[in-house]
Amino acid sequence: MLSLSKDEINPIVSVLKTCFIEDKPIKILIAIIILLIIHLQYRLWVGDGSVAQINEYQARLDVLKEKTKEKKERNDALYAEVLDLRKGQEAIEERARDELGMIKENETFFQVIEEK
Repeated sequence: MLSLSKDEINPIVSVLKTCFIEDKPIKILIAIIILLIIHLQYRLWVGDGSVAQINEYQARLDVLKEKTKEKKERNDALYAEVLDLRKGQEAIEERARDELGMIKENETFFQVIEEK
């Protein structure tokens, strides 16, 4: 068992009295503030809505914005093609030439083969 003399106990008791008994309301307030800061720091770095989570959401948002932009460009091209098809035969003729390889009457088809 540990035995301490009265001279060894007095400094310890005085420190304990100073730390825990005197200015108790201020110490409680400081402890509450420290706990609040620790809680907020935890939420900032680890918890819900943390910096890492926000960065992840931002990256996902950037990818979705890029996909949306690509789809909008594709939709605009398709819309323009629909308008061309509605306007007349020229667009139909162009598609028939490009996609189906069709030619007009009295027209000669030349195919150029490039050497490798």
